[in-house]
Amino acid sequence: MDRGSEPLIVPGETCWQSAPADRYAAIVDGADYLRHVKSAMLNAHDRIVIIGWDLDYRTEFERGETTLPGPNQLGLFLHWLLWKRRDLNVYLLKSNLRLLPAFDGFWFGVAPVSLLNRFTSARMHFAVDGVHPTGAVHHQKIVVVDDAVAFCGGIDLTIGRWDVREHRPVDPRRDGPGDPYGPRHEVAVAVDGAAAQVLAAQAHERWEAATGHALAKDVPFATPWPESLQPSLRNVEVGVARTLPSLPQRSEVREIEALNLAAIAAARDVIYMENQYFASRIIAQAIAERLREEHGPEVVIVLPRSSESRLEIESMDSARQRLVRLLREADLHGRLGVYWPVAGGGVSVYVHSKVIVVDNRFLRIGSSNFNNRSLGFDSECDVAIEADPALPNCAEVEREILDTRDGLAAEHLGVTVERFRDEVQRRGAFRHGIEELRSTGRSLRKLTDTMVSADEGPFAENDLMDPDHVPPSIAQSVWQLAEAVATWPFRHSPVGAWYQKLRGLSDGPS
Repeated sequence: MDRGSEPLIVPGETCWQSAPADRYAAIVDGADYLRHVKSAMLNAHDRIVIIGWDLDYRTEFERGETTLPGPNQLGLFLHWLLWKRRDLNVYLLKSNLRLLPAFDGFWFGVAPVSLLNRFTSARMHFAVDGVHPTGAVHHQKIVVVDDAVAFCGGIDLTIGRWDVREHRPVDPRRDGPGDPYGPRHEVAVAVDGAAAQVLAAQAHERWEAATGHALAKDVPFATPWPESLQPSLRNVEVGVARTLPSLPQRSEVREIEALNLAAIAAARDVIYMENQYFASRIIAQAIAERLREEHGPEVVIVLPRSSESRLEIESMDSARQRLVRLLREADLHGRLGVYWPVAGGGVSVYVHSKVIVVDNRFLRIGSSNFNNRSLGFDSECDVAIEADPALPNCAEVEREILDTRDGLAAEHLGVTVERFRDEVQRRGAFRHGIEELRSTGRSLRKLTDTMVSADEGPFAENDLMDPDHVPPSIAQSVWQLAEAVATWPFRHSPVGAWYQKLRGLSDGPS
């Protein structure tokens, strides 16, 4: 389906709500994000709400030289800020898996929430959000200051997220607290005005669902925009799209899935994607359909070389291997490029960003991955902008979309935006510009089948590991996984033997 000039951001269909942002800025990589979040919180007067998949009191806002006042670690800083601002309240909400109920009450891995709320400041409010289906997680990453400035993206206020855009192979500033880690790539967005209030409303809903307590809606308007963050757009319409799983009191919300599919269908020239995962068959099939078209768009996908844990490799990377092969088989006209970034010296950059850019028309940044969970099972929140020819700022929005896309590609290639654009123009295609600038140092390398150490085993595209909706029962999901294991080469394993024995007694759970 070619959506042509139809709007992509449609409240009630491809997004929850849209609203104007007085100021908008994309923020690339953790060093800038953490610094700008602290800068905004320094301006807070009434309320800070932090919604995360993970939170850690040891999170450092700056590494190396510090430039902002106050303690440099999240926990100490928030307490210091409460001491300075007598009317300020801070609300921190962390997800949990509901797989290990005994640990549901732990936050920061330090103490039960009940103790934290009792023995810390009365204006510091902790909660763990277990209001989701068993096995699902709240994956939204939102920071709201005075309901006037909001950050949304793929980065949590936790350890192991800080890095600069240079992504040096070795950088002592990435050592501690926590374990040392390698180069890491993140993307987020900051907005203010009515768009920030929409994100605030989502944060408020999460807090009330988790705790049963509603946050007051009469917070005085303030202007806590980070002092060092230069807005790249003003007075731009911003869409907020969500994924929410079904609950007894709520139907599922699949706005992000609808937005992704609409954007892919509307592309004319270039689809550029960055993501931690590529494991959603519905997304892969939509891209494959465009690749089969004789005059369809180029498709460039930037992924990590591999996932971080063995379980992710066995599930997400194995599914990725299948779906990338699907795309290559559909690439009848040579318009596909799938890459992983390297910082130099063979050290890979871990891609944790969640971005899709379509031509000079559409940009979406947020928390959602291109896997099934992010489309219907976990909770997610994304922000999108669209160039509307009917609006006077259309050219400015188009420029911001291309600046973001080309800036990301140039960053991965280790060249300036100007040089990248010159090469694209010279070669006549976005992907050809990338190919011309790829090098043996900091660069993009082609993702090949040999990149994945896991074969396409039973965990690939498995409903227990990566469901796209709330399953009818955990028993059915476990049965499906057991069947997959039992029919794989290691079917003589204990799990396989268990399944084969049960198979003789039953046709499976009802």
